[in-house]
Parts: sequence; C-alpha cells; structure tokens
Amino acid sequence: MAESAAPKATAAAAGRKTRVGPYELGKTIGEGSFAKVKLARDSRTGAVCAIKVLDRNHVLRHKMVEQIKREISTMKLIKHPNVVQLHEVMASKTKIYMVLEFVDGGELFDKIVNSGRLSEDEARRYFHQLINAVDYCHSRGVYHRDLKPENLLLDSHGSLKVSDFGLSAFAPQTKEDGLLHTTCGTPNYVAPEVLADKGYNGMAADVWSCGIILFVLMAGYLPFDDSNLMRLYKLICQANISCPTWFSSGAKKFIKRIIDPNPDTRITIAEILEDEWFKKDYKPPRFEQGEDVNLDDVDAVFNDSEEHLVAEKREKPESMNAFALISRSQGFNLGNLFEKEMMMKLKGDKTGRKGHLSVATEVFEVAPSLHMVELRKTGGDTLEFHNFYKNFSTELKDIVWKAESDTSKKQTK
Repeated sequence: MAESAAPKATAAAAGRKTRVGPYELGKTIGEGSFAKVKLARDSRTGAVCAIKVLDRNHVLRHKMVEQIKREISTMKLIKHPNVVQLHEVMASKTKIYMVLEFVDGGELFDKIVNSGRLSEDEARRYFHQLINAVDYCHSRGVYHRDLKPENLLLDSHGSLKVSDFGLSAFAPQTKEDGLLHTTCGTPNYVAPEVLADKGYNGMAADVWSCGIILFVLMAGYLPFDDSNLMRLYKLICQANISCPTWFSSGAKKFIKRIIDPNPDTRITIAEILEDEWFKKDYKPPRFEQGEDVNLDDVDAVFNDSEEHLVAEKREKPESMNAFALISRSQGFNLGNLFEKEMMMKLKGDKTGRKGHLSVATEVFEVAPSLHMVELRKTGGDTLEFHNFYKNFSTELKDIVWKAESDTSKKQTK
C-alpha cells in the first residue's frame, strides 16, 4: 500500500504553474484596488522576489498611464538600501509586471499595532533609516508624498524599506513657481500646506510626514486624529501638538521643530542631521552609488510591439513522488500539496476613513479535516482590518490552530 500511495502525492496536485518570462508566480501576498502583488521565483537564480501585477486595460481605462510611468521611473532612479528595489519591468498584452525586491518582515505599522509604542532608541533607529531614504530621494529630485507606517516595510534583519511610490512627484514636474499643486497623500500624515491647495514644497511636505511617523512610533497613536475630515484638517493646520510625558525633552523639542505648520520655518533634512537628539547612535548609510539610470525604456511598458511583450504561460509541473517533493521544500512547506482552493470577498457595511473595509479570503484544503484560511485587506483602513482580524480570530479560537508567530506579512496597498 505504501509503495502505491507515494506516486500519487505529486506536484501535479498543485495544478499548473504560471510563468512570466523567467519568473514562476506563486501566491498573492498583497492586493490593492488595481494591482496584486505575488510571490515569485527567478528560475535563473532561484531568488525570491515580489511581482506587482497591474491590469493593463484598467490602467488605460482610468487614465493612469502617466502615474504608472512615474512610479516605474521613480523606482528606477532610487537605488538605496532603505528603499524597495525595482529589478525590472515587463509587460504582456494584458498585464504590466513590476519585479520588486521581496521584503519579508511585514509593515512597520504591524509592529506598532502588535507591540504598541516603541522605545525612544528603537524609534530613533527606524527614523535614522527613514531620513536616509527620504534624503536620498530628494537628492534625486523625487518627493514621495505618501509617507506613512503602512508604506514602510521591514526586512528579516529589521531594516526599514520605503515602498509605494505611486503618488511620488519629480522636481521637474513642478509649475513655474517651483511648487507642487496636487493634493494627495493620507490625511493624518499630510502637511497643512498641502491641504491649503496653494502650492507646496515637496521636501518640506515629506519632512512633516516623517515627523508624524516619528510621533506615532514613540506615542503609539496619531498626534492629529478625528473621524470628521474637516475637523481633522483644522487640527492639522493648527498643529497644536501635545507630546506624551514619556517623551524625553530632546525628543519633544525635535518633534515640534518638524511638526511646524509653517513650511518656511520647519526644520530641513540638513538641520535634522545636525540635531543632537537625532545624532545619537546615527550611522550614515554606506552603499555604492549607481550609474546614471536610462529611463528610455519606461515607454516600452505601454508599447504594443511584440518584441517588447512577454507571454504569461501556464506550465504543467514536473511529476515527482512525495519524497522528492519534500526534499525540495524549504522547511517542509507542504503548500504544493493543497488540492482544493476557494476564494471569496467580504465587504463592510460602514464606510471608514478610506472607504469600505474589503477583505479577500482564500480557503485551502490541506486534508479532509484541516483547512488553511488566508485573509488579506483589499480596501479600506489598515487599522480597521487589524481590528476585524483580531475579532475574527478571537471568535474562532476554539477551532483555530495558531502558530507561535501570527504576524501577517504584506507588501502593497
């Protein structure tokens, strides 16, 4: 019986594999309103990466071509250890593929939600890395414009990586007055001059967002928050910040210099680097400066010429017995043995700050009596999703097996 059963447990149980160019696509690890991020493996090197998949027709229909081109161009320009790297871009007739560095430590936001506020020294260490990344972006003429803990990822070594340049802007795109004029970003982290809609300096606006992030890291809550947007905007513009008692005097003075409602008197990054509180244990980044980047191929993503397109192929996996399969699996990952899969989407009935909370669920049958359910946010506010997940898992505590580490690791918005 054992000899006849072994050959049945083959890789074919996982179904056909999807390959795009040299990359083998795996499960979805993140999902946004118009893109999915999938885990992938480079068949040439075996390296793991993340691939952001965008629907080409959706991009064209919603006139997002320039936004996507800007995101691709930005990420090609920024080669820094504290910024998620873009390896390459491909396109098929129906999809656009952005091959990204895979960052496996989750969002900095998750760390705050799961652990509460950070110690001053730990918050300062992350803030060092954030300022290093933002300073480099500015030196390349790039303003992020949507800095927040959800867009700051952590790798397995605890190093910070800035992601999601979808709302970024280039300095050459400013109008004749030298200012930016597009109101964008997440309300709680947006500078007051951005809300005023009279033009703003992208550097100063990014610095404000960095200050809000530092406050959240050390306090565990937002300095300005209100469910009513108009009241929230008023709080931001007044900027009457009250620091918790556990902040050191140096931290209080430093944060108030950053969260200054007047962009002309707000501290600059050059001044941040000289601040006594900031300089404690500071280590300047060390990395090789890349060569000048050629952006001529960005247009090729939207070029219908066959020579620029890759094909998305569904390949039948090689057959192997159970012993060969297990020997190839890292940490005895039996994901390839899942035979059944179901997917559905849930949507909240109340509108939050960022619209309805939407959650995608995938159910995998590992065995007749054992299922795995994967939940991921596809819309709405991240904090609302964490509250939903906490309530969901609490209600099912009697039938759910929980691993020692139950932190969800995501890489998109």
